[in-house]
Amino acid sequence: MTHATDAATDAPDARRATGAPGRGRTAVLTGLGTYVPPRVVTNEELSRTMDTSDEWIRTRTGITRRHWADPGTATGDLAVAAGERALKSAGSGEADLVVLATTTPDHPCPATAPEVASRLGLRGVAAYDVAAVCSGFVYGLASAAGAIAAGIAERVLVIGAETYSTILNPDDRTTSVIFGDGAGAVVLRAGDPAEPGALLGYDLGSDGSLKDLIVVPGGGSRQRSAAAAAGAPEPDPADAYFTMQGKSVFRHAVTRMAASSRAMLDRAGWAADSVDWFVGHQANVRILHAVADQLGMARERTVVNLDRVGNTSAASIPLALADAVAGGQVAPGDRVLMSAFGGGVTWGSTALVWPDVTAY
Repeated sequence: MTHATDAATDAPDARRATGAPGRGRTAVLTGLGTYVPPRVVTNEELSRTMDTSDEWIRTRTGITRRHWADPGTATGDLAVAAGERALKSAGSGEADLVVLATTTPDHPCPATAPEVASRLGLRGVAAYDVAAVCSGFVYGLASAAGAIAAGIAERVLVIGAETYSTILNPDDRTTSVIFGDGAGAVVLRAGDPAEPGALLGYDLGSDGSLKDLIVVPGGGSRQRSAAAAAGAPEPDPADAYFTMQGKSVFRHAVTRMAASSRAMLDRAGWAADSVDWFVGHQANVRILHAVADQLGMARERTVVNLDRVGNTSAASIPLALADAVAGGQVAPGDRVLMSAFGGGVTWGSTALVWPDVTAY
């Protein structure tokens, strides 16, 4: 379906970081590229090393396989590969800002984005990481759009990249079976709010009181300071691994993504039944369907690719978009709603009318 691109003009809610483009410069999606490492890890393979089964994983998550990076491969490597493809899709190797959303940076310090920019030949440009876990890509889009609206940048490369396999506890079947590695990137350029590809606003939020729902306990100043105060005890090796309270995360993810999606629909001036495709963070197929149900959207309008790649955190939305475009689902003129929920906890949504873009 093709629809008019009528963005709402209501004032931002003062309680959260929200915004919609005015009549001037706005961010327009002009390129899309993705990369997943070649190693495929099936449910059957995992069942040989832990107490799980293909049926157990599929019925609870919808996942059948995922990609894991080989030893020696880092998040920055995946980000460079996806970034190259996004720049190719956009028809130009130029960008004056690189925003990298990731939970698994190459190093705690420095940020990974500057090296990624350098490896892409974008030396001297501004580059920084965004840490909003699974909401990171939406946060990255909003950050990039703000730079474009402010006149700081003309073209921005936004990348979501993760190597979650490096922080998974191999003895924890509740997390190790869920996550995959991958990267997805888009190029945004300055453009007009009325043209296809223009991002029509954002709804962003967080609740830090729920930080323990999704966390890697060790590796930061909190652990180091606590250890010093206690006389420097030996750190627990398990603190280096990702942990998640699955049931609570499920409940909050559905509630927050649905509410954020409604706010974004109001901001764009769209009715839920006018949306062609809902592209949610690919965490669990039951979450995606529950959000669609709460919005009153047909489940068939939900883009799902987690069965093949698992939960790739900040990379999941661009990976799902690319698969949907390549598979002939999302077409130019379609209304696309995107929403995510992640650690922090954080959440965010945005929307656009899909442009004529080839995904690489």
